[in-house]
Amino acid sequence: MKTPNIYHVLCLRTGNSARSILAEAILNAHSAERFCALSASSHAVGAVNPRALELLQRNHHKTDSLRSTSWDEFALPDAPVMDFVFTACDQAAAKVCPAWPSQPISEHWGVADPAAVIGNEAKIHRALTNTLSVLSRRISLLLCLPIDKLSRMALTHGPQKFGHEHPTAV
Repeated sequence: MKTPNIYHVLCLRTGNSARSILAEAILNAHSAERFCALSASSHAVGAVNPRALELLQRNHHKTDSLRSTSWDEFALPDAPVMDFVFTACDQAAAKVCPAWPSQPISEHWGVADPAAVIGNEAKIHRALTNTLSVLSRRISLLLCLPIDKLSRMALTHGPQKFGHEHPTAV
């Protein structure tokens, strides 16, 4: 059931261990209760990336409710109705996503996978920090929009502009 004046957002990623988890935590922390963010994936890995959790905790984000979730959970009859679906994969634009009954506004935010980075701790930390920064900027721009005053058509075309201020950012 939809809570008035709160927009439900689903952040999708193939594994749901880092990028979508970061987006969920950032949006919930900064939304001033305008949004309720959740995350899921087509192939949940079953655990949140521990380095992503550490980074969120160091940046004072709540992590206690974060978990790796299958998107099947959001197809159940008692699942929250989604207003927005954001894919955070760098290759998700080419993947098939389920048809959501509420026909939410969808946007692809391609972000490289920090969990796939191989190397020393410094290199992995830089990748995660960069992902956190990119997602924070995109979410900040989303939060600046007067969403309740925009039409579905404007939002369908508008997020590409706010989500991609620098197409090669990541």
